[in-house]
Amino acid sequence: MSFSELIVDEARLADMPTIIEILGEGQRQRTDFWNEETAPRYEALFRAIAADPGVALIVAREDEKVLGVVQLVFTPGLTLGAPLKASLESVFIAASARGRGIGAKLVAAAEHRARTRGARVIRLLSHKDRVDAHRFYRNQGYAQSHEGFTKVL
Repeated sequence: MSFSELIVDEARLADMPTIIEILGEGQRQRTDFWNEETAPRYEALFRAIAADPGVALIVAREDEKVLGVVQLVFTPGLTLGAPLKASLESVFIAASARGRGIGAKLVAAAEHRARTRGARVIRLLSHKDRVDAHRFYRNQGYAQSHEGFTKVL
């Protein structure tokens, strides 16, 4: 079986239904759905992300079909010599496309963008029960160096 070329680039508004589907597949308790009621909210969020120079929504696509997504967020830092910091958020691959190296290519592309922009540190959070994801991140060179905390507001 041969595969078409994988392209990693900026997300487009038309990608949002598939992006939300992929995000939903990766959730323990699904909270993200694309439908008539939620579409305006997600479209507004996409426009806000696209307009923010400190955020990039990056997708991996094959034959115009989105197979993975990552949100790259930049934050000016006060510690570590005050470098620009980058964070990976919402790193998810479509369930049907996992195990093909798409995640590695997507993360590598995000890291390249972070380096190009001048970031000296890249971080991510992953839910404690995502054991396979943790193994993936370790294989990409990430260290489990911090303990994270969350509070719902």
